[in-house]
Amino acid sequence: MAAREIDPRAPEPPYRQIAADLGGEIERGELAPGRPVPSEKELVERYGVARNTVRSALAVLRASGHVYTVPSRGTYVADRPVADPREGDE
Repeated sequence: MAAREIDPRAPEPPYRQIAADLGGEIERGELAPGRPVPSEKELVERYGVARNTVRSALAVLRASGHVYTVPSRGTYVADRPVADPREGDE
């Protein structure tokens, strides 16, 4: 799979760009509820970034309620995103 464009000069860090891209796929239904998110390895290849960058992006999606992780099984699309109660407290 070809790498997606991540702009290293953008004000938003790469992990947030990836989280936004995957979040968009979830919201558009391209990644369906209950289905697995591509593996870390696949996402590393897709975006051309380090594994820790992918892990940070997935952490953002977990915090926003877009995905959940089952230990030793993988990360899956949640039925419905739940807003982080800390959002908007700034």
